[in-house]
Amino acid sequence: MTTSSLDLLWGTGDRPSRGPKPGLTLDRIVATAVGLADAEGLDAVSMRRVAGELGVGTMSLYRYVPGKTELLDLMLDRVQGESFEADPPPPTHWRDTVTALARTTLALYRAHPWLLKVNEARSVLGPSALRGLELCLSGLKGPHGMGLSDPETISVIITVQSFTAGIARTELQTVEAAKETGVDHEEFWRTQQPYLERAMASGDYPLMAALAADTFSRDVDHFAFGLERLLDGFEILVAKAGGGDGAGDTGGDTGGVSGA
Repeated sequence: MTTSSLDLLWGTGDRPSRGPKPGLTLDRIVATAVGLADAEGLDAVSMRRVAGELGVGTMSLYRYVPGKTELLDLMLDRVQGESFEADPPPPTHWRDTVTALARTTLALYRAHPWLLKVNEARSVLGPSALRGLELCLSGLKGPHGMGLSDPETISVIITVQSFTAGIARTELQTVEAAKETGVDHEEFWRTQQPYLERAMASGDYPLMAALAADTFSRDVDHFAFGLERLLDGFEILVAKAGGGDGAGDTGGDTGGVSGA
């Protein structure tokens, strides 16, 4: 993280005063970098490659952004801004906020898988990140919130985002494994089937052998299952805290966003 990133994110950095190519803007540079990462992965993003996509010399980019580190900070804040509407509806219940946080975070990872390769332990907090956190807090600490302490509320957000990142990472690794090996998911398991059948018939794994045929079906929605269990667990915490709304209508995905 550099102060240059913060200056650029918050609009306090100097803009090029001479020599920029007409039509070249910081926003266009960042958008091009995001598109490149979406299409080819984060490793494909370099100042030289982005400049090539824009049809300008590499040095032209340095008039707008100091380097790849700062460019990545801008890319992160840009995609985080996709997670919420300009005028989101007011939160109706904290469960809706948690549900929206999880679903929008998963959608963000699916749209931009390269996010899973970014070390966000020390993320630069730009306008989009802060707005996302503010909207999320409005649902978790507002009139229909959880009634938890501030550290507990942040722990709720971290727990949900960590769970969602785990689901998204498994999805991404499944896709990457197929691309790297040329073997799709079904063929991979078909290759193992004869060995597993012999192992199950051996009697050494009686509990596994007794599992239902659809136990490992790809039709099972593990994300939905895990999210519901998290919500149920948070419900107990809210009850113990003696505040917030109890279980309510959970039909809507309103009141929360990712990017926190």
